[in-house]
Amino acid sequence: MEPILSLDRMTVRSYLEEEAGSSLADDVLDGLTRPFKELPPKHFYDAHGAELFDRICDLPEYYPTRAEREILQLRSADIAQLTGAVELVELGSGTAAKTRVLLSALADAGTLARYVPFDVTETMVREVARTLLDEYEGLEVHGIVGDFERHLQHVPDPVPGEPRIVAFLGGTIGNFTPGSRRGFLRAMADLLGDGDHLLLGTDLVKDPAVLEAAYDDSAGVTAAFNRNVLTVLNRELDADFDPEAFDHVAFFDREHEWIEMRLRAQRRMVVPIRGLGLEVTFEAREEIRTEISAKFTPQRLEADLAAAGLELVELLTDPQERFALTLARRTPAAEDEVPRRRFAS
Repeated sequence: MEPILSLDRMTVRSYLEEEAGSSLADDVLDGLTRPFKELPPKHFYDAHGAELFDRICDLPEYYPTRAEREILQLRSADIAQLTGAVELVELGSGTAAKTRVLLSALADAGTLARYVPFDVTETMVREVARTLLDEYEGLEVHGIVGDFERHLQHVPDPVPGEPRIVAFLGGTIGNFTPGSRRGFLRAMADLLGDGDHLLLGTDLVKDPAVLEAAYDDSAGVTAAFNRNVLTVLNRELDADFDPEAFDHVAFFDREHEWIEMRLRAQRRMVVPIRGLGLEVTFEAREEIRTEISAKFTPQRLEADLAAAGLELVELLTDPQERFALTLARRTPAAEDEVPRRRFAS
């Protein structure tokens, strides 16, 4: 495929054009015709949704972003030393705000040569690529515009002898159900060669009151973020949802140890989705599940990694042990195994 942008030290390729709109349409047709309606959380992030999420990250109740950044600030030099990474591949790269801490650590260690930002938003990938070229002398950037659930095969192959980190931060792995989560971990493991590492961000199990406050803030920003997915459907699929006719619901499911976000219909309604030739009926108090966000224990993390052919190398937490970054690698032969370490920041 021809790059959509090619400059000295920078290439950006998009794999979305031929599928534009199909992912949303397929997900809505599948999810809203089920007996228990649901939509995947990736459709939250149009321009307004991304702006709302940035506001969420600054809320006092929402600790994950701050906790993950704190780990990176405290431990990026250790990660750089342990991995010797030449290349950083980041899935769901966004603005690369937190990632700059790790990029700088790799640059300070004298190993950084390439960055591969992978995101669904083309303008964001372009802007991040241009900015980082100016910030890091000699850095090469290979940007990928795509859906990481559909286009992971377009990540460049690892270069033998040049270690890479594949980063999946922000706790996004928690949005997958357990079976899908392990499948996606296996797909990420396939991006790793000898000497490469996966860097995974995961939220940890804690007091349910703390968890629920993080997803149902007092200012109502998360509620607006949740309802915004209906605005996306109105715009992209010519639907006729009234977002204010749905209540925001967030709760911790103690059995599954995950947060669920839902939208609950305030009354019975029939909603046309003209782009799909579909009418969807909601009974009063019927709900759409819009997100799960699994919370992890070290034991669950290790089990999920092992099921994907990965072994835990390091588990790093913030001082309050709210969030974890784990380094993992492809499981070596038994005779090559080395003891694992676990330490908190």
